[in-house]
Amino acid sequence: MSRIDPIEYDQTTGNLRAVYDQGLVQYKRMTNMKRTMLHSLPTYHALVEWYPLFDAIQSFLGERLAIIFSHAISVESDCLLCTVFMRRVLIDWGEDPNQLNLDEKGETLVEFGRAISRQGSRVSNELYRKVAGYFNTEQIVALTGFACLMIATNIFNNVLEVELDEYLYDYREDRSGQKK
Repeated sequence: MSRIDPIEYDQTTGNLRAVYDQGLVQYKRMTNMKRTMLHSLPTYHALVEWYPLFDAIQSFLGERLAIIFSHAISVESDCLLCTVFMRRVLIDWGEDPNQLNLDEKGETLVEFGRAISRQGSRVSNELYRKVAGYFNTEQIVALTGFACLMIATNIFNNVLEVELDEYLYDYREDRSGQKK
């Protein structure tokens, strides 16, 4: 059970309603996470910057690797909500999130995302050199900035125990790695 109830549309007025309406248009739905963030508009605005950063990394990774990078970060952060969200995308594409077919670049990207997400956020020199072999300075900064915001949303969801949205229920897996 979520520690803070998400804001319902009928609870909004004025600026909050305008932000909610804009979110519906821009994101097609207001998820439990976004509706919980609405309790603090600065938090909401800061964390939905995830979308422009996602667009930035998608421009050079492509959508698939951007989702896989997001998934790796969320799995390592142990964020049920974000992990299941990314699983949904991968499953809907016909992929098995537990058996991704990746080349060396993809494997390096997953390793980088997981390393950033671990306590201490340390990336070994060896891994950094591998990442730098695939990406230029601007891209590495974008990947790192995106990972920071992905981790921030993971922390937000974990601390506040934001409930999984109903549309994601069928994409969960049990601890053995099997889809529920």
